[in-house]
Amino acid sequence: MSTITDIGTLIMRTPETCGGRPRIAGRRVSVQAIVVLYKQGMSPEEIAEEFEFLTLAQIYAALAYYHANKDEIEAYLAEEKVEYERLEAEYIAGKLK
Repeated sequence: MSTITDIGTLIMRTPETCGGRPRIAGRRVSVQAIVVLYKQGMSPEEIAEEFEFLTLAQIYAALAYYHANKDEIEAYLAEEKVEYERLEAEYIAGKLK
């Protein structure tokens, strides 16, 4: 007999892990990390293959969280892009080695 999982337990956030951003419960994999791969065209099944230690249910929970809280996750992605572009510009200017 299979066990029943409360999907509300699959995503969590704690201040000391992943910067307090939503993540897969019990793992250091953020929802935004899953979303990035999904937006790059990977299917949930392919993402589960990439993260062999995650279940398909956890991947779908992350995607459900994203779709239910799109503004929040998109804001995190925008912040990450700005930081990436800043570091890239510093590297090109020779300020980072």
